[in-house]
Amino acid sequence: MLFVLVPLALLAAAFFYQTISAARDRHVHPPPGRLIQVGNARLHLHEQGQGSPIVVLEAGIGASSLSWALVQPKIAAFARVISYDRAGLGWSAASEVPRSVDGMISELRSLLLQARAELPYVLVGHSFGGLLIRAYAALYPQDVAGLVLVDPVSVKAWADCPQPELRRLLLGVKLSKRGAWAARFGLVRGSLALLVAGRRWFPKHIARLGGRQGTTAMTNLIAEVRKLPPEVWPLVRSHWSDPKCFLAMAAYLHCLPECARRTVEMPVRGRPMVILSAATAKQEELDERDEWIKQSGCGKHIQVPESGHWLHLEHPELVVEAVQEVINMGVRHSTSYGL
Repeated sequence: MLFVLVPLALLAAAFFYQTISAARDRHVHPPPGRLIQVGNARLHLHEQGQGSPIVVLEAGIGASSLSWALVQPKIAAFARVISYDRAGLGWSAASEVPRSVDGMISELRSLLLQARAELPYVLVGHSFGGLLIRAYAALYPQDVAGLVLVDPVSVKAWADCPQPELRRLLLGVKLSKRGAWAARFGLVRGSLALLVAGRRWFPKHIARLGGRQGTTAMTNLIAEVRKLPPEVWPLVRSHWSDPKCFLAMAAYLHCLPECARRTVEMPVRGRPMVILSAATAKQEELDERDEWIKQSGCGKHIQVPESGHWLHLEHPELVVEAVQEVINMGVRHSTSYGL
């Protein structure tokens, strides 16, 4: 009986720990912005500053509005700037609707309309967010004043994904689902708390549940989070202690190839565009981005020396300068056409 009762008691205690801690997080870390009902989910929108055009920030595939913590306040000094959390991430509720490019863009567009965000927008996207804002500009060009792409994903590569990359992606989906299971029973929360306290033995063993890739992913994530302001760390820890974030990550990873296939033939023309590429970007990625600049007819592509994929955390000032440049390009572009 003990061999049955003791594990059950431990599971019950772990589940209770997670439930109580999650309730405490909701009290201690309320959303800084507004929760707006969009379809069957409430999405979190955070805005700062005043001015026109409005700048909209679109985060990477598993990131939230917090990933713009170094950029948003600086843009708010000269423009109204909006960040938000896609369904299931950050403070946003999960959605039962399958993830797709058209669905995600529809959700963002509805969110901005309900927030009374005046058109047109300057869209800024990091990584997967770059794919989404290009698609937004292709589908609704009248909504968009310009684009800033921060080390965007390669649409061509993911649209025709080779088998090794596809297997790696599916492994990421599997690891994310395992993370959701671990989060339900407080294992993620406990591991992150011990890491903050400098105790690494238990978190490393939990990460190994996902194999070598799980350990590497955790190490990389911690390194990027440490580039954010220290006051943001507890918020990130709170979000990634919630199983919904892992399940959302799995859903976004799973839909990536289909999203790329949907957008690969979507050129963006006649809109100012600045692309910032990491020093680590591959040559085929740089060539693809050069082609996007040619399509836009008004823009520039800059490869930033000594930078990684999370360029907006390493060089936030360059993203802010790119936004200012796109706004100025838009003014010149409109004037030259008598708009």
